[in-house]
Amino acid sequence: MLELKRYPWFTHLRADASVHVLHFSRGRKARDGRGLAFWFRPINASLAALPLDDRELTFTFQGRSSDFQAVHVQGAVIYRIADPAVAAQRIDFTIDLNNGAFLVDPMAQIASRMTELAQQYAWDFLVAATLQEVLTSGLATLRQRLQNGLAAEESLKALGLEVISVRVTALRSDAEVEKALQTPTREAIQQQADQAIFQRRALAVEKERAIQENELKTKIELAKQQEILVAQEGLNERRRRQEQAEAEKIAVESAVHRQAAEAKARAESTTVVETAKNAVERERQEIFRAMPADVLLAQAAQVLAAKLTKIDNVSITPDNLAQILARIGLGRDGGKDAGKGG
Repeated sequence: MLELKRYPWFTHLRADASVHVLHFSRGRKARDGRGLAFWFRPINASLAALPLDDRELTFTFQGRSSDFQAVHVQGAVIYRIADPAVAAQRIDFTIDLNNGAFLVDPMAQIASRMTELAQQYAWDFLVAATLQEVLTSGLATLRQRLQNGLAAEESLKALGLEVISVRVTALRSDAEVEKALQTPTREAIQQQADQAIFQRRALAVEKERAIQENELKTKIELAKQQEILVAQEGLNERRRRQEQAEAEKIAVESAVHRQAAEAKARAESTTVVETAKNAVERERQEIFRAMPADVLLAQAAQVLAAKLTKIDNVSITPDNLAQILARIGLGRDGGKDAGKGG
């Protein structure tokens, strides 16, 4: 801010560019300006240093709403010294010539006055609004009121001060009251959350029901298709069995007809053979009946001899031999006679 260098009879001062210096010598203003550097004699000099940079003042105070509830206000004011000459006349900015520090604290005086003004404007706003109005929409309104009020404040202009901007960072009530005010909102939010959960569950149930209905419809449709398939398979099986039965019937009828035809043919063949055999037998019987007995006996002996493979012995008595010879002779004569007679 300021740099002072002391020598035996003189002192050198060098000020920053943001500091306005007023040099009074023997009660008269000798120098006036910012960022000065000069020599002076401490014995007859008086110096004032005014900072010209922007300063920020934070404030915290408590007010009361129209429904008698405490409200805590926090904010900040940014200001600067716009007229150093006027400010130096109203506020003491004198510095110690030994170390360059203020003899009193002028910035604290400015902060006190500005805080009181800000507090007055804030109270005027708070007493006209309820606590709920203050907490819900009072932040921007209070900031605007402080901005307009402090910027137009004549007492600040008389001090050579200029308000650049105002911020209100917080408006709060007591913890218990604030919690009580938050309860309806919290309950409403909880109800909305519960309603959302209920709607989500209802939607999930509805979707599950729709899924189950689709599955049931699918099962019903599959069952119908299965029924149609089973009926078709049964119809196909019955048709196959009917066709198989028809085929077997045709085969059986064909076999029966074939067997009947074969039996008929065999019967006819047997009839023809048997008829022929009977005719031959009848003719043979007729021939046998027409033959003499001794010829039949001779043929019988011939047949018997043909069927006998071995004859051990033959017994012929004289009576048998005479009888056989007589019959042969008779046969021969009879034959001759027969031939002659023919």
